[in-house]
Amino acid sequence: MKVRPLHDRIIVRRIEEGEQKVGGIIIPDTAKEKPQQGKVIAVGQGKFKDDGTRQPLDVKDGDTILFGKYSGQEIKIDGEEYLIMREDEVLAILDSK
Repeated sequence: MKVRPLHDRIIVRRIEEGEQKVGGIIIPDTAKEKPQQGKVIAVGQGKFKDDGTRQPLDVKDGDTILFGKYSGQEIKIDGEEYLIMREDEVLAILDSK
């Protein structure tokens, strides 16, 4: 299924972190915190400004981002979990340099 978010919204797939161990104890999946990094899958066209023009988004498809712990709404598309959030919920874009 192809999904295109509206206005200043983006669709993000969480990047799963490796298995967490604390002092040799393996933490079960149910106790792990959800990762706060993700890869942008789709972006909207931008918000309309007062003069009727669109404000383009700073985030684009393929960017790796950081977002807040309680950001966005969880959605399922074709059995996979994604987040849909507004661009202003994005804290940073990670650069792979």
